Amino acid sequence: QVQLVESGGGLVQTGGSLRLSCIVSGGTVRWNSVGWFRQAPGKDRALVGTIMPSGGTYYADSVKGRFTISRDNAQNTVYLQMNSLKPEDTAVYYCALREPSSTGYNYWGQGTQVTVSS
Repeated sequence: QVQLVESGGGLVQTGGSLRLSCIVSGGTVRWNSVGWFRQAPGKDRALVGTIMPSGGTYYADSVKGRFTISRDNAQNTVYLQMNSLKPEDTAVYYCALREPSSTGYNYWGQGTQVTVSS
């Protein structure tokens, strides 16, 4: 059973930084894509970025240059480093795992709240 657990959310001021962690069990981050998503109140869940088995990354335009996704294969953990945070980054952040044979994300974490105060 694949499980994902996010941590690292919290309250930060505009311009601050946070690092979210996504610990994966029952699956291997090295062989799967892991994405970070966020959902703000009243809005649809949106993709923030993803890291692929190759190590390549993709970012949404809204976070490009501010957010960085990285991976620690030994710890089976994926990170989302968020810098220069803005109030519009306030959301619940989720990580999700997509198996190579899937078109969608198969497994999701429970989410962690990020609040950026102005």
